[in-house]
Amino acid sequence: MNEMSTLKIDYVLTSEGLRTVPPVILCGKVSAVSALAVDCAGLSHHLAVGDRLWLERHGGADVLAEIVGAGGGVLRAAPFGSTQGLRAGARVRAVVSNGTGGLAPCENWLGRVIDPLGRPADGLGPMVHGDVARKVRCGPPQAIGRARLGAPIDLGVRVLNCFATCRTGQRLGLFAGSGVGKSTLLSMLARHTHCDMAVLALVGERGREVREFIEDDLGPEGLARSVVVVATSDAPPLMRREAAYAAMTVAEHFCAEGKSVLLLMDSVTRFCLALRELGLAAGEPPATRGYPPSVFAELPMLLERAGPGEMRQDGSAGQITALFTVLVEGGDHDEPVADAVRGILDGHVVLDRRIGEAGRYPAVDVLRSLSRAASGCLDASQTALVREARAAISLYGEMADMVRLGAAKPGADPALDRAMRIVPRIEAMLAQGRDEPTGITESFALLATAMQGG
Repeated sequence: MNEMSTLKIDYVLTSEGLRTVPPVILCGKVSAVSALAVDCAGLSHHLAVGDRLWLERHGGADVLAEIVGAGGGVLRAAPFGSTQGLRAGARVRAVVSNGTGGLAPCENWLGRVIDPLGRPADGLGPMVHGDVARKVRCGPPQAIGRARLGAPIDLGVRVLNCFATCRTGQRLGLFAGSGVGKSTLLSMLARHTHCDMAVLALVGERGREVREFIEDDLGPEGLARSVVVVATSDAPPLMRREAAYAAMTVAEHFCAEGKSVLLLMDSVTRFCLALRELGLAAGEPPATRGYPPSVFAELPMLLERAGPGEMRQDGSAGQITALFTVLVEGGDHDEPVADAVRGILDGHVVLDRRIGEAGRYPAVDVLRSLSRAASGCLDASQTALVREARAAISLYGEMADMVRLGAAKPGADPALDRAMRIVPRIEAMLAQGRDEPTGITESFALLATAMQGG
């Protein structure tokens, strides 16, 4: 027998032992720098896509970066900061340790505004971290092991409670152009939705508007039960992409504790724009309207993480009820991002500029909005009421021009006569100020009242 085969290992390397192993520092060098990416040499056999490293900056602090591509013995990294001060030949450091990395949220994060790396962005001092770090990039729960959608969740907004009834754990898309009241609607949802806590992701938001949204729209009451993750429009694309994943990770932490979490992300479109910048910088070919294929591969990897959590042994489960905003350019609801998001989520809410210009807010287009899970939570009377109201609104819209021209005479069509009487009352009922929360039961009662006596 070989002498080496007789050796015996007289120790066991436990998880506690692994934590005591010192980290290994690998070094390489920068071979090329562009506006969005940095090529690194000397580390291609040790690191993979998704690993992080530090880039030496001339005359400044080192910059954290993430590997987004590899090939030809070179790693292509995207920095979390500016490429200013980076130069060819600079040192690259990669720390290989046994830690899990990621974010470690806890209850103390409520009421805080953070950046995508979990650092404070509100000037309120350092963050208190939890005991266990969660990976920012991970897959959704197993499909068979997930809980089912829960009971209807009260969003506090009449038009959504009635015409896009949402269940706990459902995922809805808010499709709107700029300046249609999207931020105001999000603030109403953050403050009035019946949930344990909320997570807000402001991805690519205008820097000037962040403080206004937090202080005026969200307010102290909404912020107190929220965690806000911010990456403004001037942030590097990697930070904007990471903001979405960081918010999802925070929501998953509280969901794993069995809580009902509301996740609001504004916007998925800017998340996809960040992915497009990273994909093109990594050398991917542009495909659908300039978006590389990786954008549409990564989109469901994010959105599918929201929803019902994994079932516990006692049958309980946390829930992530998510609303993702989508910016539709020029009102094109069939553009690639909007079309992909609509196919993944459980319903869509459309905000129409013409409705807002007419003075009704929230400017939700009832006929173009749909909740795919509403049939599983409404009773027969509520379903009939919503169907009748939709039919009246549709008929009223089709015949509006005829009515204005005087071609539709009263008494010629009883259904049109009734629609002309009740639709203005329905529209008046749907108008709601941001400080006027309305529960589900009350919302349907107001709708029924508006349709009586027609």
